[in-house]
Amino acid sequence: MTSRWLTRDDLGAAGHCANGLLLVSPDVSSVLPMGPGDRAAAAELTAAALRAAGAGDSDRVVVALAEPAGALWTASAADVARAAACVGPRGRMRLHHALSALRATTLVITPTGAMDLLARLHLEFLLDPLDLGLSTIVLTGEIASKGTIAHLAGEFGARVTEVLASPFGGTALAWRAAEDDPLTPLADGLLSLAPLTKDDLSAPPGPPAELVVTPRGHTTLGDAVLRTGLVARTGGSGLPAPAHTAGEHVLVRGVWLALPRVEKALAKIDGVAGWELTLSRKGTLDAAALTVTFIRESLVGNPMWRSRIEQALRALTSVSIDVEIAGDVSKTPLAATVTDLRGHHLGRDRALIT
Repeated sequence: MTSRWLTRDDLGAAGHCANGLLLVSPDVSSVLPMGPGDRAAAAELTAAALRAAGAGDSDRVVVALAEPAGALWTASAADVARAAACVGPRGRMRLHHALSALRATTLVITPTGAMDLLARLHLEFLLDPLDLGLSTIVLTGEIASKGTIAHLAGEFGARVTEVLASPFGGTALAWRAAEDDPLTPLADGLLSLAPLTKDDLSAPPGPPAELVVTPRGHTTLGDAVLRTGLVARTGGSGLPAPAHTAGEHVLVRGVWLALPRVEKALAKIDGVAGWELTLSRKGTLDAAALTVTFIRESLVGNPMWRSRIEQALRALTSVSIDVEIAGDVSKTPLAATVTDLRGHHLGRDRALIT
């Protein structure tokens, strides 16, 4: 029997008829239905990741992740630890207060969130990270910058692990304890490598190769294969961790941004000739800037047109995107482009990636 190969957009398109608990991305580009058995399996996998990270029944866990991952990780942590709380991806001063007030010993957070907290502890709060008393830090939801695990471990005096979570709902899938380690899957047959352009698990996967989820026994997905958009460079031993993304969605601050939706929204604004989305990580956090080129000189300095673009982006995504206007105009349409200065996104067309 041939498996169905699904992307984030395929899951989103089926959202209108999906039943049960629906794990919905912030922009509803993916909708993952979860029956009772699916929820139990997801909680068990995520609890296993917490145990592998070192969390136990004496720990107090704070989860600083966005939904839908935040609720899942918190519920799983409550089964593993003495206490668990979800505070969301809040500002660092509020996160620091929550960690102190709850006397947290374990923190679940994105890599850039953890690095930003560390930077602010040093530069703004003038506090010693060791004073927080964290013994365990679990990183998930993003592609970490080089050296992140070791740096955080040294600064906080904590055991730091990285967990690969499903981009469709946050379920833990695999983990590793060091940057150079391969991933250790939390269950057999759940993760595989696949070619970027061929829907065939038996075909040579690369390099580069896309990580795919094979949720066997899922209530509604059954034998489906889910393309994650996460790409790894194969060649070593074991299952490699993702270092890149590919396809029509880019990962920014732990949130997947749908490029076709940006394209569609800007196409409705009169006078837009083209745009370039630039992604960077100059400091601790990701930054996104959209540079728009107009077809008429009169629009370049028009605050109403800039405002229309800003409002269109805010309606699409929870990710903050700066809007810049190109000084030059173009009488002809320009192709939309993505420039990822982080080196993460390899391209929108999988067929052109080498």
